[in-house]
Amino acid sequence: MQSTASPTVSTPQRTIRIVSRKSQLALIQTHWVRDELQRHFPNLGFEIVTMETQGDKVLDVSLSKIGDKGLFTQELEDTMLRGDSDFAVHSLKDLPTRLPEGLMLGCITEREDPADALVVHEKNRDKTLATLPEGAVIGTSSLRRLAQLRHHYPHLTFKDIRGNLNTRLRKLDEGGYDGIILAAAGLHRMDMSDRIHEILPAEISLHAVGQGALGIECRTGDAEILQLLSVLSDATTTARCLAERAFLRELEGGCQVPIGVNTSLDGDTLTLTGLVASLDGQRVIKDTVAGPSAEAEALGSQLAQSLRGQGAQAILDEINATNRA
Repeated sequence: MQSTASPTVSTPQRTIRIVSRKSQLALIQTHWVRDELQRHFPNLGFEIVTMETQGDKVLDVSLSKIGDKGLFTQELEDTMLRGDSDFAVHSLKDLPTRLPEGLMLGCITEREDPADALVVHEKNRDKTLATLPEGAVIGTSSLRRLAQLRHHYPHLTFKDIRGNLNTRLRKLDEGGYDGIILAAAGLHRMDMSDRIHEILPAEISLHAVGQGALGIECRTGDAEILQLLSVLSDATTTARCLAERAFLRELEGGCQVPIGVNTSLDGDTLTLTGLVASLDGQRVIKDTVAGPSAEAEALGSQLAQSLRGQGAQAILDEINATNRA
């Protein structure tokens, strides 16, 4: 990840408190942020505070059944609002598009590969998703992945899987699944790229909003912290992710709704593809918009309105009713 030149921060001997989830991946990401900031601002101290969130504690219930607003962020946000921490490091895909009053998205870092990846049990090393046998069990806790894979691979069986990345890999290796779908970014960051068996192309699985990027949340208007975080901001990733988040926000969807995206930036032209699918994968509504990157959020809203006009809202209403049941 690349950073820009450091701005001058005048406050000496300041200790900045960074709050993070306790998972190994969360800590890898948070330590990267801390180390980058320490490199830019050697006169400051940085302390990492860890905690568990509701999403970390409730592992025996599907995410879609316990809600998704703030599942992996609320406890961290509470510490900032109390003044006990200065900012939080999130996987951007876990950060709701509507933040609590008093908090803001301080910066978005350079994106790792946002694609989904297939990891297989050893017995399936010679298989792909397309060639796995009838009834092969694929683990995923994401309704987005589930809907898209059901659409393309109706011969497979899908089973919920919860837990952190290491827990999911252990469940796979113990034989509970023929394969599991994970974010490639997490595997790369945890130095487990060798576990990636197949990268799913966008034609098969549009990724989650913000997947692969880190979102750093802080108190609204905290000039000192915003100045610090500016060295970590990546303009290309920010434009892409703002478009994606505006698309999701306009549809009022969360991480447990089958909404997928793909973005690219060519010069000043931002291209955004979005999808809404039914849980059974039978109905897929997909469209693409393009325009100036400076209008990223407007493009996201435009795409959402286009999909809604093509029937996406009816699908979302059905899914939300099912999740509440």
